[in-house]
Amino acid sequence: MVEEAVACPAAERSYAPSRAARELELRRSEFDLAVLLGSVRSIPDGETGRRRVPVAEIRRLRTTRGFPHVLRERLQTVGTADGAALMRITEARFTRLARAGLLVPIRFYLNRYQSVVWHYLADDLRQFADANPALLTGRAPETMRARLEAGEDSRARNWRARYSGHLLRLAEDGWARAAIAASILPQGELEDAVPDPWERAHLNRLRPGLAPVSGPAGSPAARRAAALQLADDPAEVRWLLAILGLDLDEARRESAAPRPGAQAPAAGVPERCPPETDGPLETDGPPGLPRRGMFGWLRRRQTRLSTDRGLPQTVASKSSA
Repeated sequence: MVEEAVACPAAERSYAPSRAARELELRRSEFDLAVLLGSVRSIPDGETGRRRVPVAEIRRLRTTRGFPHVLRERLQTVGTADGAALMRITEARFTRLARAGLLVPIRFYLNRYQSVVWHYLADDLRQFADANPALLTGRAPETMRARLEAGEDSRARNWRARYSGHLLRLAEDGWARAAIAASILPQGELEDAVPDPWERAHLNRLRPGLAPVSGPAGSPAARRAAALQLADDPAEVRWLLAILGLDLDEARRESAAPRPGAQAPAAGVPERCPPETDGPLETDGPPGLPRRGMFGWLRRRQTRLSTDRGLPQTVASKSSA
């Protein structure tokens, strides 16, 4: 056991997202947002590339004063109506502030009419209201009015910038960072920027799930959600191309993109460590029994009781089922 502890990094003693969300008393959507914002520290799983949460991080959060209410409050999101009420302004003014780029959404979804519904962090809105009381009443600044009258709507662009910024913080290497910028560029721009088909294929494999899934693949809702992920402003496209070029230079210095027939790198996927065994965070059975082992413990206990009473083991198994 001592040798295994040395061979396996401490970061491997971690929980998958579903288990971590339960331990932190969060809904899965709240947990995903917490990882994205950095409110919950996560690490990459060497085998799958998915994020996992170290047991030490879960213990730290669970022992924080005010858990879980303080954590859930930081993750609270609101739509236009609730956001306007929170800031004590009209929904029309709230929408104008958001379209002008002063309120940045954190996520969106498509309603039954395929209209985009933007959501904002409640904490962001409180801070903006406290810092900018002049924008909550009276006449809007001339520059803001001019941009809105010209039809500007910065919500999608600002969401893309914010979301990709959070993803960059989680990226592990140059190729992963380049894939984030590549996922926002239209296909034609990406092909011009990355003419090598093997590099483009590698970027596509690492492509993060930026836009939420809305309906079956190929449906109008899915196409609209995917379209919101792509840059549609010339200035935004130029900025992404510049970022992609820098990230690609770094990625190519680190390693070449995989090609057919190429030998896999020697430093591959690390071996999985044994499950965390120094005690659960919550138990419903005897001390020292992890929650995920509860049903196994019940079956073993029923088997022992049945054996003591002289019952056949098959009957015990059926009764416990």
